[in-house]
Amino acid sequence: MTTGTLRRPPPRPAAPDGTAAGARARHRRHRPGIAYLFLSPWVLGALLLTVGPMLASLYLSFTDYDLFTTPGWVGLENYQRLFADDARFLASAKVTAMYVLISVPLKLAAALAVALLLNRKRRGQGFYRSAFYAPSLLGTGVAIALVWRAMFTDAGVVDSVTGSFGWDTGGWINEPDYALYVLIILAVWQFGAPMVIFLAGLKQIPTELYDAAAVDGSGTWRTFRSVTLPMLSPIILFNLVLETIHAFQAFTPAFIVSGGRGGPSNSTLFYTLYLYERGFSQFRMGYASAMAWLLLLVIAIITALFFGTSRRWVFYSGEDR
Repeated sequence: MTTGTLRRPPPRPAAPDGTAAGARARHRRHRPGIAYLFLSPWVLGALLLTVGPMLASLYLSFTDYDLFTTPGWVGLENYQRLFADDARFLASAKVTAMYVLISVPLKLAAALAVALLLNRKRRGQGFYRSAFYAPSLLGTGVAIALVWRAMFTDAGVVDSVTGSFGWDTGGWINEPDYALYVLIILAVWQFGAPMVIFLAGLKQIPTELYDAAAVDGSGTWRTFRSVTLPMLSPIILFNLVLETIHAFQAFTPAFIVSGGRGGPSNSTLFYTLYLYERGFSQFRMGYASAMAWLLLLVIAIITALFFGTSRRWVFYSGEDR
């Protein structure tokens, strides 16, 4: 070798595909432990805090368990007694079904209406968005439920206002015909979260579609029905699924407004409230576990129906339907 000549480094060993990138990819595939290391906190949390308790609850649903003695296997007895011997269970299912069927559509309608108003550019838009979103942050708390109870009780603000017009109810929460509507109004008042999602969806609708509708002479209602609703249909499906699940799981407002009893005359006896009563007041944890799994099954079926029927009314951009 001549003095001053640089020695070339030996070539790197090539991967089977003959590229250095292939060699690096093969090297990474031989080190999966790093990925498992980063995933381990989530996996442990899911197993210990979600999967494990769910399996334990499933086992307890087939037992007679009072939290203090060893669970005794009873098979399907808990599930049979739910439908055959428990009138309060049927009452709670009816009340919850009415709550879901009334509150969810009204809440989504209010959220979409306000989102359409806030979608227009105007001064103070940020303030209005924050003001309408605030109830979603506060409405599920105990403090707001207490305020709501004070407003709708006998001699409360609402009763005083309606009484001045000759409609004396004696307090909405004291009347079986009106008590459930107190909770429905509270649920609809918390439309801020779906409103923000609707507003984000409205921002993604191409303005060209509205221009084409205007050229065709389409009016406001026709444009809303033919352009806005179809383009928002994926967002509507998303909000519908989430709000339905949340409505089935509602507990705190019913517990506070009814004083934990579901009264008057079981008019506010939500399913979750009765589940809590069975499990933690009467210590029938096996029975409560059966109720919990039945609720999970109902929510799963309704969610599957939403997604199963979505091809008939949900439209995605670029789809030729």
